Amino acid sequence: MTTERPSPPLQAGERETLRAFLDFHRATLAMKCDGLSDEDLRRRSMPPSTLTLLGLVRHMAEVERTWFRKVINGEDIPLVWSDTNDYQVAYDASGSSRSEAFAAWQAEVEHSRRIEREAESLDVSGYQPRWQEQVSLRLVMHHLCHEYARHNGHADFLREGIDGVTGA
Repeated sequence: MTTERPSPPLQAGERETLRAFLDFHRATLAMKCDGLSDEDLRRRSMPPSTLTLLGLVRHMAEVERTWFRKVINGEDIPLVWSDTNDYQVAYDASGSSRSEAFAAWQAEVEHSRRIEREAESLDVSGYQPRWQEQVSLRLVMHHLCHEYARHNGHADFLREGIDGVTGA
């Protein structure tokens, strides 16, 4: 499997640019996992750390779900892997498979894309309970770009440790 990564536009409006950069970062995470077995995807970075590529995919499913569905859309739903809002559960991919993790992540990405497309503007807001504040869709999209970029850096090191592949 080879992931195609879109190039963000060099000149576009704010919303189109944010959407493209978010999809660029999503594709980067998928690219880091291309061609690896389930065992490779579950390989730990440096024990005792439990960080794995598959754990990052599961974590990002939770992040997408929380920010778009729970915060912006106001859905009263549990996390994908934890009904007690424990984000650490997603990092433990020891019993997970590529198909399970990617299906959940891709489903959440599709929900996120739909919510963003249907929003009247980037000024649409939702309540973030951890901050006890309203946040805009604009902030959410910027936050997700930041979250993916940070974790894609982790993914770079994880992938290099598995088979020596570098770059994206």
